Parts: sequence; structure tokens; C-alpha cells
Amino acid sequence: MRITISKENYLKAIAEAQTEEEVVKAVTLARWLKVSAPAVTMAIKRLRRDGLIRVGPEGQITLAPAGRVIANRLLNRHHLIERMLAEIFGLEWYKVHDEAEQLEHAVSADFERKLVERLGTGKVCPHGNSVAVDSPRQRRRQGQKLLEEARAGERLSVISVFERDRKLLEYLDQQGIRPGVRLRVVLADGVVDVVTGGRTVRLERPVAGRVWVKAEDR
Repeated sequence: MRITISKENYLKAIAEAQTEEEVVKAVTLARWLKVSAPAVTMAIKRLRRDGLIRVGPEGQITLAPAGRVIANRLLNRHHLIERMLAEIFGLEWYKVHDEAEQLEHAVSADFERKLVERLGTGKVCPHGNSVAVDSPRQRRRQGQKLLEEARAGERLSVISVFERDRKLLEYLDQQGIRPGVRLRVVLADGVVDVVTGGRTVRLERPVAGRVWVKAEDR
């Protein structure tokens, strides 16, 4: 069975959407991958034929064991490439996702092993996300919450940000909002105003809803 780049992209998108606790259907993949409905329909037929996915009676899509193996391999390589670009080559953190999306398909097993030897495992990517891509439920069990849920007066640390939106990442970088940064919330009413680095930053709630934070240890 030939695993094309297109198939890899669909399988990884299914895994990522499931991690975000979405019920994955054809419309989900069309939105996630920014492709047409007919293209998704054809892709689902091929993936199902190859035994890589399962499709439920109401159109819900899940990964078959073989599809999960491929998706996990892509997720791991994507994570390693992001870290390589940032930690070895010094590429700006808000650029590494797009680069990794292209390079992840060309990484051999030998090169992947070299990256693991050089970078190690168990660390987060430049966006603060683990290779396992924790679900919202798992994040909340770790004491995290979305910045849009913060209350005035809270002191928080940025844990991670949504990495699939380049414009969002560039905007957050310009505002000084990135993983590891400490914030003090001064207003949480329709918008979220935070103080960081000696300046006050106003974030609209759709933006604040893409940033995971955790209360600072006192």
C-alpha cells in the first residue's frame, strides 16, 4: 500500500482534531485541511479502502490501528522538526509550524533517530505543546485553563498556544505573548487586558481562547 503525502495529511488531521475533542466528519476535515468537500469524499473512500480509517453510521471518522501508527509517526516527526528548527537553527517560534508541515513528509527513520539523539524526548515544542498533543480535558486536569477564562487580578504563566494559525502566532509574538511569559490580568470583561513585560496588552476573546495558561506558583 502506497502512503502518499495526502493520505498522511488526512490521517494526522484526524488525530489532531480528535485530540481537540472534535467529532470528526467529512466537514471537519474540509475545514481542518482547507480542501473541498468532493476532495474529502474521495480521500475518505481511499483511506477506508486501505483499512486506515473507520466510518461510523452517522459519518463519524476514527483511525484504524494502521492509520493511528502513521498519524503518530507524523505527529512525532512534526514535533521533532519544530524543535530542530527553533533549538538548532534559531528559527522564530511562530514560523516553525509551517516549515515542519512541509518537512515532516521527507524525514527518514534514520534522520528521525538522529533528531531524537540530539534533542532528546519529553520536551515541548516552541508553542508549548507536547508530542502527545494534550486534549483540553487533560490540560484542565493539569491545572491549565484558557486565558479567556481568567479573572482580573490573577497572575498567570503562558503554557501553550494554538499553533495552526500563523497570523495568530505572529500577532501574539508582536504582543509579547508566548510560552513561558508571565501575565497579570487587569481586566476580564468582554476583552482580556494583561500586563506583561511592563506593558498592557488587550486581547479579544477569540484570541485569548487560543492561549492556555496556568496560575503561577506562590
